[in-house]
Amino acid sequence: MDHAVPAFVRLAAHPLRWRLLRELAGGDHRVRELVDAVGEPQNLVSYHLRLLRDAGLVTARRSSFDARDSYHHLDLERCAHALTAAGTALHPALGPAPAPATSGFRPAVLFACTGNSARSPIAEALLDHRTGGRVEAASAGSHPKQRLHPDAVQVLRDRYGIDVADRRPRPLSALAGRRFDYVISLCDKVREVCPDFGDQARRVHWSLPDPAAEGGADRAAFVQTAADIDTRIRYLLPRLVHPSREVSP
Repeated sequence: MDHAVPAFVRLAAHPLRWRLLRELAGGDHRVRELVDAVGEPQNLVSYHLRLLRDAGLVTARRSSFDARDSYHHLDLERCAHALTAAGTALHPALGPAPAPATSGFRPAVLFACTGNSARSPIAEALLDHRTGGRVEAASAGSHPKQRLHPDAVQVLRDRYGIDVADRRPRPLSALAGRRFDYVISLCDKVREVCPDFGDQARRVHWSLPDPAAEGGADRAAFVQTAADIDTRIRYLLPRLVHPSREVSP
């Protein structure tokens, strides 16, 4: 796996080069105009412009009015491709939208928390909802409660149109022997006690506070938890659909 920092990130991360890119994003400029804009010596500006030219992000063209002058131009299309490549290197969801999988592969994901009454069933329901059943989603708890938290049921129904009223929490032990591609723990306690589901299962941890902590029944906490989980799931989907685009942490 290539862990090298993408070239665009290395170039753009320098404060002066970033300022030059910003100036050129607005139009073509001569060196002396860039010197005035950024307030740095000409030799320093010329040095960094050369690095940008060597990378193919900036080109220079002789002025048709005064051949002693050159105008520098930022290739925005090339920048767009470089930004996309850098985003993909960080996380596949930050790159181009992946095409739907056609292999028939149906990944399996297990969400685990302590009580299996709020966070993990919310995650299971949202993943199933967003994939239309193309992913095998499951959830369980290390110490399952007797029933789903009513606020979790209500938020899923009101905010996402998902009815989970008939579901019941279940223990992690009930899923022993099942194959999972991802095992995602959603609370810090269960991360430490979650059983092993085989070498093929990728372990991921999402540290999410319990919306029902300390007996609180604040519906807003459940709304926020569901929104946080939904965001994480949207960024998980490209990894499930195209596991070949996986990026090592």
